[in-house]
Amino acid sequence: MNPIAIAIHGGAGTILRALMTDEKEKAYSQALQEAVERGHRILEKGESALKAVEETVRQLEDCILFNAGRGSVFTHEGQHEMDAAIMCGTTGMAGAVAGVRRVRNPISLATAVMQHSEHVLLSGEGAETFGRKVGAAFEPDDYFFDANRYEQWQAAKAEDTVLLDHNASYLTDKKFGTVGAVALDVAGNLAAATSTGGMTNKKFNRIGDSPIIGAGTYAHNATCAISCTGHGEYFMRAVVAYDVSCLIEYKGMTLAEACHYVVQNKLKKQGGEGGLIALNTQGEIILSFNSEGMYRASKRNNEPIYVGIYE
Repeated sequence: MNPIAIAIHGGAGTILRALMTDEKEKAYSQALQEAVERGHRILEKGESALKAVEETVRQLEDCILFNAGRGSVFTHEGQHEMDAAIMCGTTGMAGAVAGVRRVRNPISLATAVMQHSEHVLLSGEGAETFGRKVGAAFEPDDYFFDANRYEQWQAAKAEDTVLLDHNASYLTDKKFGTVGAVALDVAGNLAAATSTGGMTNKKFNRIGDSPIIGAGTYAHNATCAISCTGHGEYFMRAVVAYDVSCLIEYKGMTLAEACHYVVQNKLKKQGGEGGLIALNTQGEIILSFNSEGMYRASKRNNEPIYVGIYE
């Protein structure tokens, strides 16, 4: 029987044990475990990796702990602009949305773009119009409101800066992050999905790496499935997700070697902080990051669930 596997992340950055309360640590660990269990159950039923990553990311989007969907951060204008992408490793088909507002589950809208349009990436009002056409769920602004997120926005506005949610320079016991999932199904197919609310106090409709195929999200059965998290500008410049795949395809590196080179060497040299989750058709899982921590979890076959937060 072919292996099945799933890995997820909930953001990477300055996540220190000394600054985490027991209550917060338990909440994050439980949320990660529940999400990875949901995805693994889908795979156990023989359903596709594509469905597993979408449903898993939907659950993380519905959890206010993470900077995606309901838990998305505030923009400079006090809005919530969300990005998401999904990719099928079997067909190479992909869908993404950027800068969408009031969409309950941006990852499902990205899936609709892939399945019901001739496009890959839709943005802003156009993506929202498409969402209404295909019956996507929308929520009022107060659905996305969180007091901690609001305080973070006010602090960033006062300093006229943008903040990564996992930056310890602000309210260090409040860590949130981009979410993502990669999965391998019983048919031997891979898929990847990523969703984010971006940076606190971001201006000018800034878009990060998450919805950019090849930068923050990528899947190809011949190589790997990748979902990234971190400072998006660096991940876009380095084309991180595709770079890992290329090192495997063209250089003959193993998954572990490729991830290590890109995250620990290439990104570090450029000043890029963050990490990625990776998976291949052999069921090998790599959870690589160059920051103080990364919210992460994985499960393969009938093995125990792994949940990690710190380095």
